[in-house]
Amino acid sequence: MSVSDPIADFLTIIRNGLMAKHRFVDVHWSKIKEAMTQILKEEGLIEGFLLKKDETRGTLRIYLKYSQGRRPVIQGIKRASRPGLRRYVTSGEIPEFFGGQGVSIMSTSQGVMVGKEARKRHVGGELLCFVW
Repeated sequence: MSVSDPIADFLTIIRNGLMAKHRFVDVHWSKIKEAMTQILKEEGLIEGFLLKKDETRGTLRIYLKYSQGRRPVIQGIKRASRPGLRRYVTSGEIPEFFGGQGVSIMSTSQGVMVGKEARKRHVGGELLCFVW
C-alpha cells in the first residue's frame, strides 16, 4: 500500500471491492477515513461500517451496498485533491455534479462534511473526493 496518499488508497479499496462484488472491505482506520465512511453511510451509499480498534491501530470494515441485480449503489468514486496538488474551494465554488445526485466530500475547519452542508454553512476547505 501507498503511504503517501492514504485517502486515495481508501477510495481504491472501496472501488475494487465494488467491482469484485464483495460484501465488505477492510481498510486501516484513521479519523478522516472514519468521518468519510460516516458520510457515505448517511448519504445511503453504503450499508454501514464497523470499527475494530485495539490499543495502537484499528480497522474499518465497510459493508458495501448493492441494488437489484447486484449493481453497486456507488457508480463512481474519484479523488479530487491529492498530495501533489491540493484543491481548495470557497463555499461559492463547491461543485455540483450529476444534477445534484453526486456527493462531494470536503475537509473544512468545522470537520469533514458533504459539499451541500459546507455550502449551507458558508465554509470552504479542501475538496477531498466525489462519489456518484
